[in-house]
Amino acid sequence: MYDLRSSRLPPLLRKLLRPLLDPYRRYRNARLIHAVRVSLGLLASILLTTGINLPHGEWASVTMLVVIGGLQHHGNIGKKAAERAYGTLIGAAVGLLLVAQQAYLGIPLLTYLGMSTVCGFFAYHAIGKGGYTALLSAITVFIVAGHGDNPISDGLWRTVDILIGIVLALAFSFALPLYAVFSWRYNLASALRDCAAIHSRIISGQSVSDDDYLKLMNRLTGAMVQLRSLMPSVSKEVRISLHKLDAIQRNLRLCISTLEILANTRPAANDEQAMALLQLSLKAEHKQIRVQLIAMARALQTGVSERIERPVGGHDNTAALSAPVYSALDGYRLLTLQLAATVDDLRQQLANTAGKWKI
Repeated sequence: MYDLRSSRLPPLLRKLLRPLLDPYRRYRNARLIHAVRVSLGLLASILLTTGINLPHGEWASVTMLVVIGGLQHHGNIGKKAAERAYGTLIGAAVGLLLVAQQAYLGIPLLTYLGMSTVCGFFAYHAIGKGGYTALLSAITVFIVAGHGDNPISDGLWRTVDILIGIVLALAFSFALPLYAVFSWRYNLASALRDCAAIHSRIISGQSVSDDDYLKLMNRLTGAMVQLRSLMPSVSKEVRISLHKLDAIQRNLRLCISTLEILANTRPAANDEQAMALLQLSLKAEHKQIRVQLIAMARALQTGVSERIERPVGGHDNTAALSAPVYSALDGYRLLTLQLAATVDDLRQQLANTAGKWKI
């Protein structure tokens, strides 16, 4: 599904720009797009600062690299640009004060002591919330003031260069945004497909100790870490609360944990009677689990969420979930019912937030 802005373009232009407008293609080529965007931004910075003969124009390029060089997601860029702007203004103000007192009082030892004390204060706040702003404030003090011997005019020009770099970084981040929600969607879709593959291996009696199974589990573990790191940026980009994103993450984690336990509690592959009995008694639940996992993966990848907004018909398992466990087969059956309930809860959460994540 394309960005809503693409639907306003003429059909021919939309067709030509499809590789850039398609969220999935942008996700697959995110590193290339990011590299091109940074290169073009630096070229614009160099041309602008040299074209108007701006003193110390290289600091505009340095700032652009600091703001967007290592950040490809739009949500992160906005946050880092704001932190960079605050750090720049605070550091520039402090640096100019140090330069002014050096110019009027001419006491180098006082300047050095003042710079060390101020940067020690910033270092104290650099550990914890707001650390990036504090660190940049300390760096900007030295960019603007040097060791206190820079002219005030140089400090002012460098401050202007840094602010120009911030503006250019924001401009190029808006040109072809790489949203964190794209990565979140497609990583979650891939994780759900892997869950479906593992579930299929478990109920069909395939090995749950070979390399293919371990590869799937390792991939799921990596996906969980990636999804967790993307949540703050996704929340900023599409206005989904971190509480709701964490609920989705928690249900995915429950799915993976339940699948791991099912793999270790299922009947032995050579116990054909027990396997056949479970297949028959849990046929509806197995179908429901697979259908919902694949439907959620397709909805996340395509942006078409109508299918997951309709619940899949199934039995009311409330009573079964509270039934006592007398054997390993009862435990396996209970875990399967719990997995079906968790998957359905995940479907409901994705359906409720679909209007925001399917950009």
